[in-house]
Amino acid sequence: QVQVVESGGSLVSPGGSLRLSCSGSGFAVRDYHIGWFRQAPGKAREGVSCTSMNNRSTYYTDSVQGRFVISRDDAKNAVYLQMRSLKVEDTGVYYCAALRASTGYCSVNMYYYPHWGQGTQVTVSS
Repeated sequence: QVQVVESGGSLVSPGGSLRLSCSGSGFAVRDYHIGWFRQAPGKAREGVSCTSMNNRSTYYTDSVQGRFVISRDDAKNAVYLQMRSLKVEDTGVYYCAALRASTGYCSVNMYYYPHWGQGTQVTVSS
């Protein structure tokens, strides 16, 4: 059974950093596109970043470009989202999601992803 579990969310001050982890079980992360999504209170879920299977490509939404870095550690079967220079508007529940793929580039279209975690809360506040 494919499962993903997020961790690492916390309360952090503006300008601070956090690293989120997405741990996979029941599948090999290296064979999957992995996406990070977030949902702020009262807003729709949005795609933040993704990494393609075999680490061929990554994508960042404009609002996090240059501040967030997605990476994967196939040996640990995990994907990470390093977040720096955090802003109040980065607040939300962060989800990771997995999509079995054989080729191609990843996408942050959430409807492509069948496997989701429960989310981890990130709060940026002074």
